[in-house]
Amino acid sequence: MNITRTWRSWAALGSSIAITFAMSACGGTSGNEPNAEPQRTAQSRQDGGTAASGNVLVAYFSASGNTERVAQYIAGATGGDLFHLEPADPYTDEDLDWTDASSRVNAEHEDESLRDIELVSASVDNWDDYDVVFIGYPIWWGIAAWPVNAFVTANDFTGKTVIPFCTSSSSSIGDSGALLADMAGTGDWLGGERFPSGADESAVGDWVAELGL
Repeated sequence: MNITRTWRSWAALGSSIAITFAMSACGGTSGNEPNAEPQRTAQSRQDGGTAASGNVLVAYFSASGNTERVAQYIAGATGGDLFHLEPADPYTDEDLDWTDASSRVNAEHEDESLRDIELVSASVDNWDDYDVVFIGYPIWWGIAAWPVNAFVTANDFTGKTVIPFCTSSSSSIGDSGALLADMAGTGDWLGGERFPSGADESAVGDWVAELGL
């Protein structure tokens, strides 16, 4: 795979977002929506889609269903496998209520030690077979929603092209991908892309095509 752009070649966008504005722009944190489509997991490869030069994994955390929908579109466009980053202690609607100063997300935002979110699983079957890994998340307070951290730190991305993507009502992807790349310490990270909460399949497919995988 001849991909030479790393995240370091992409200019870091934006500055830190004010707390209340950023959380309101994170693309839906008011509760979990039912799946829009049946999922295919990393244990069941998808057929069809745009052929990539290697196996593709789409790992994602979704608070309200917006990021999940984009992840499904990417998997469909690439023929990739979906891997849901599911907190062992799931977030409830009340947990995600950023307007409540005593809510879980507010407590985690205020105290970084609470952001070590255990996942049901951070290990992917046949991990070594994947050449391209997309990582999706909503934007929380200007950064990647922290449940993705455990996945990023638990895996070795050496030899893999890693492409972050996020959903948000108005916030940019900022330097969220660069921060995850620093956290990982391995892999060839691209700059990534931000999608609005209501992104449609054609817009996501156009972006995937532009990547030239």
